[in-house]
Amino acid sequence: MSINFAQQRFLILGAGVTGSAVARSLQSRGGLVVIADDTAPDAVKPESVDLSNFDAVVISPGWKQDHPLVVKALASTLQILNEIDLAWQIRSEVAPGQKWLALTGTNGKTTTVEMVAKILQTAGLKAVACGNVGDTVIEAVDRSDAYDYLILELSSFQLHWAKQAQFVSAAILNIADDHLDWHGTFDAYADAKFSILDRAEIAVLNADDGAVVQRANRFTERKVFFSLDTPAPGEIGVVEELLVDRAFVADPLEAAMICELKDITPTVPHNVSNALAAAALARSVDVSHEHIQKALQAFKPGRHRIETVFESDSISWVDDSKATNPHAASASLMSHLSVVWIAGGLAKGADMNSLVQRCKGRIKAVILIGADRQLIENALREHAPDVPRILIDAPADYSRGGASNSLMEAVVTHAAALVTAGDTVLMAPACASMDQFISYADRGDRFAAAVRKVVAHE
Repeated sequence: MSINFAQQRFLILGAGVTGSAVARSLQSRGGLVVIADDTAPDAVKPESVDLSNFDAVVISPGWKQDHPLVVKALASTLQILNEIDLAWQIRSEVAPGQKWLALTGTNGKTTTVEMVAKILQTAGLKAVACGNVGDTVIEAVDRSDAYDYLILELSSFQLHWAKQAQFVSAAILNIADDHLDWHGTFDAYADAKFSILDRAEIAVLNADDGAVVQRANRFTERKVFFSLDTPAPGEIGVVEELLVDRAFVADPLEAAMICELKDITPTVPHNVSNALAAAALARSVDVSHEHIQKALQAFKPGRHRIETVFESDSISWVDDSKATNPHAASASLMSHLSVVWIAGGLAKGADMNSLVQRCKGRIKAVILIGADRQLIENALREHAPDVPRILIDAPADYSRGGASNSLMEAVVTHAAALVTAGDTVLMAPACASMDQFISYADRGDRFAAAVRKVVAHE
């Protein structure tokens, strides 16, 4: 497909990372670009845009369908584009042999795509994780030294708009309540996630996730299920201390060893599940079991994902700031036996009751912060009324992004007074961070800094 963006007039909705990357790529091809954004100082204001001045609109992920300018664009005759599909079009020119693997889910996406990239790189393939991690997809495609494989981490926002990109294989790790403030209903959110399979040759699906299994019939091509149980023929799973493959083998009545459980760090259930999904995606492009094992042995998750920041006197201080929804926080809480839990932030419309019901036996005490902490306290009052709760307001000298770390130092000080030997202080907020922090990474960094100051006395 020959692409000619020269002199085409593009309106890009959103001046963030994605919109800026799209603008650079289109401009490099002679496209005429205007960026609209509600807050960016160098962008035009959405309400001042005249759509008759443009040939196409590029919608950045995160822009809601009911934004007035999106509504107008959808009702117009303009071509509606998005970064993923533009990247796919550019790929056909700059790297037509490039293969795309994709992955989505409510939790575990970043860890898993990074596992897949590590596996393919270990096998000597030129591969990179991109999308919601690392470079944008358009940046990963638009290079003079093309990658052989892209492993795309895709959010429900990206998938909502994408219609063209084709995948050798695509995985769905799990689906649980998240971003309901954007999608409106759980079914709409799940539909966006499952649309990743519409243009995939092989579906890699989590058999341990009821919402995934329930919707699996939507996909009519080859399905490969993975689970923490013994795999049936055509599946990938766990047998005693081994991860085994009965899907990508010559005889599905036989099982090939992928790796040992101890090869995966940390060896907690949801991370083993991530490794199974990563192995399936790698096997879909014929990477050997030996290369998968070697890569998983060397792989360490990124920061703020069940990251132990300090241990002393049989007490662990763990940063899982990446646990930004109840599903992720539940997996984290269930990985520890006795937890002083730090939680709260922006709930994004999620319900906290099932989280508390499932995990209450692991929770020794709770420290709550953030805009929607009351949702968690209400769930605790109803389902775990005997669990001590401490609500901490931001001190007067604390501001989002400011120099003072007094908020997290107050949190850590209270936690230190509650723990005894054998406990874990776990920051798994079940909420997004942007009410009181710049990002989940900023929240995690501030937690670690407070632990070093208050507990380790560094």
